[in-house]
Amino acid sequence: MSELEGKTCLVTGATDGHGRAVARQLAGAGADVVIHGRNREKCAVVQDEIAELTGGKRPDVLLADFASRDSIDAAASEYLASGRPLDILVNNAGLVSLDRQESRDGHELVLAVNFYAMFQLTCRLWPRLVESAPARVINVSSDTYKIGRLDLDDLALEPYSTANAYSRSKLAVVYFTHELAKRTAGTGVTANAVDPGPVASNIGANNPGLLYSLARPMIKYLFPSADRAARTAMMLATDPNLHDRSGGYYRSRKHRPDPLDFDEALSERLWQTAQRATGAQLP
Repeated sequence: MSELEGKTCLVTGATDGHGRAVARQLAGAGADVVIHGRNREKCAVVQDEIAELTGGKRPDVLLADFASRDSIDAAASEYLASGRPLDILVNNAGLVSLDRQESRDGHELVLAVNFYAMFQLTCRLWPRLVESAPARVINVSSDTYKIGRLDLDDLALEPYSTANAYSRSKLAVVYFTHELAKRTAGTGVTANAVDPGPVASNIGANNPGLLYSLARPMIKYLFPSADRAARTAMMLATDPNLHDRSGGYYRSRKHRPDPLDFDEALSERLWQTAQRATGAQLP
């Protein structure tokens, strides 16, 4: 029997790069995979790819625009209504934006997609994770969190900086993982964060223009393949020794103890901010 035989995994942002690689590898290890994306045609390509890899085992699709609170709620409701278990949730979806944009709900776009969406989906699906326990939540962050600054009085981020927007969203993910693990201890569901490292992907593809066109070939050439980058997330999904480890941060398949000196007051305040922004909360 394969190591993930009988397990159901949901991977967000599974149509490109790291998420696509994680979805393929989970399916290759025997899991029943549900892939999330916002483009049906791109999802179909990944479905075909995984079906070929697994000898015809075609993954289901969950469509959602992570820049829309209503779309995330609809997707979560669809998943819950399906009756599927949820053994592993890989919160991978993310983006980079060169210019300041807003989500459909009026939030700065990078924070909305990279953090608020993760918070909302995880809270909405939490009852199913607990029902499926032991279960695992894997949140994709980045070492760029080290230069991030969480000023909860300046969530609009004006003036805008690409580096500040991305790094603060990934710092928010680290804080979310820490707070989630603390609040849900003893439920049988673990939560850990992972930095896949630089990945040859299309994460900046929402930025049209000359700059991205010039950078894209360089990214593909210089950065490690998505399949290689996915190894740390796969370790968190499959390693039996990590079944009760929660609140950690992993890079290059190694645990980084205490990635930062957590400000517990800030952690609590960020949680409350995310609740207000998304309308979601743990049961």
